[in-house]
Amino acid sequence: MSISLYDAVVRTYLQFLPGVEQCLQKGREHFESLGRDPNALVESRIYPDMLPLHFQIVTLVHMSSVAVRTVLESAVFGAPDLTLAFDYAGLQGHVREARTEVEAVEAAQLDGLAGGAVTFRAGDVTLRFTTEDFFLSFCVPHFYFHTTTAYDLLRLAGVPLGKADFLGAARTLPIPS
Repeated sequence: MSISLYDAVVRTYLQFLPGVEQCLQKGREHFESLGRDPNALVESRIYPDMLPLHFQIVTLVHMSSVAVRTVLESAVFGAPDLTLAFDYAGLQGHVREARTEVEAVEAAQLDGLAGGAVTFRAGDVTLRFTTEDFFLSFCVPHFYFHTTTAYDLLRLAGVPLGKADFLGAARTLPIPS
């Protein structure tokens, strides 16, 4: 069995990004039902030396839609833009825009770049990857990490979420009748 780069990467992002949107929406609803401002979550952290929810969302978007766009444009991939400043609604919009951008990618666009080279550059660090290894050993693992951390921050704040919220819609086969 072979699997395309599009199936391994884009379809994975399209499974999880709606889950992130749902988790953020449930966070908004939960806080508002308690009469609390969801903006209080933006700078929330699991531990003082960890980066806040804001960073987790900006980075998971960076490792999904920005990574795909960078590869499609044959550009150098860098660190996330940490100057982006969002309130809670802005974080929701940022994820929604990422999903929309990833949805617009066609399989032939990404699959046609398999075997190519991608460069990551941040400060003094330069890493070169094949397109496949860039996504499968760098971007997708980072995406999962920051998606999980965002989920954990919302759970820590008392948002009633479960594994199904995190996983999104699994790619299942129809059940034979």
